Amino acid sequence: MASEKKMKLQYFRSMICTPVKHKLVIKGLGFTRMNQIVEREDTPSIRGMVAKVPHLVRVVE
Repeated sequence: MASEKKMKLQYFRSMICTPVKHKLVIKGLGFTRMNQIVEREDTPSIRGMVAKVPHLVRVVE
């Protein structure tokens, strides 16, 4: 279990004037403020959430 892959995500663009679904995805990923970096497990569900809001979130290497 300790070898599970992680991915770092950065919330870099404001969600003002975005659809409600996009706001819910950002909240679901755990972001609370701009330029925040969170670490999430690399699962298909998380990748799907990131794919829905690529203009708001970037993957940090």
